[in-house]
Formats: sequence, structure tokens, C-alpha cells
Amino acid sequence: MSEEQTDERIYTVVRNAEEQYSIWWVERDLPAGWVETGMCGTRSACLAHIDQVWTDMRPLSLRERMAGPRQA
Repeated sequence: MSEEQTDERIYTVVRNAEEQYSIWWVERDLPAGWVETGMCGTRSACLAHIDQVWTDMRPLSLRERMAGPRQA
């Protein structure tokens, strides 16, 4: 069995200011710059959630630059 299959820890989905996602152990303090999104569960459930919500892997600053100046 792989470690992922036997991992019984609970994770939380976290996001940074660039709207990049990751998972973090619930019992540990979050690293600076990361906030919880409200999704907690098994590693596989959290990763599945990230697959659903993180549809554009580009950082927010890059997406904004590529969008160009906004028209009024």
C-alpha cells in the first residue's frame, strides 16, 4: 500500500494571495501567506477539491497582466 492510501491525517485546503492551492495538515499552524478555504478532509478528498476549483494554474498576477489594462 502506498503512503497516500494509509494516510489517515486530516488536511485543509489552503490558498495564497496568488490564488495557488495546496493542502496542509489541520493540526499545524499555516505557513505565512496562506489562508484556509474551508475545505477539510482526507488527502485524496482535498486534492480532488483542488482539481475542481483550481482550473487556471497561472498565478493571479500573471492572469491580470495577460488580461491587459481594463477598459472603463
